[in-house]
Amino acid sequence: MPSLIIMRHAKAVDRMEAEDDFERGLTARGHEDAARAADAMKNAGLIADFALVSPARRTRETFKPLSAIFPGAKLEDPMALYHASQEMLERTVTEALETGVNAIVLVGHNPGIGEFAHTLAARADAMEGVPYGWPTSATIAFDLADASLMRPTRTFLFNPKA
Repeated sequence: MPSLIIMRHAKAVDRMEAEDDFERGLTARGHEDAARAADAMKNAGLIADFALVSPARRTRETFKPLSAIFPGAKLEDPMALYHASQEMLERTVTEALETGVNAIVLVGHNPGIGEFAHTLAARADAMEGVPYGWPTSATIAFDLADASLMRPTRTFLFNPKA
């Protein structure tokens, strides 16, 4: 059964502290939260063989501890994922599933990543505990009936604020 992990990047430095938005790295708390999320995923037994990661610095830094728990995951970081809309994220995941990818981890930005997570949680009738606004490092995982993403089952939720 295909699966999907959706994660928002961890806490990044303020826009005024970076040369530009694309180069914003993580704060110390961001590095800690990304590591906590990775530990929670590992403890839950989540797997990923394919990683879709926005090429922005903060998403790449967020993925670093995940790469240790998903060491065989093939990484793709298309520019289209940088501040992608929910529709773009859904299309990208669907296309990957249609090529035979089985277990995807997706790391991106709000508002698109949060909208995508909320949409799938609603489709799964599993909104309980899903944080409003989708905070940094928030992560949710689903088992998927098929590439349509229409019948997900929520299997995991990590809220760094909880």
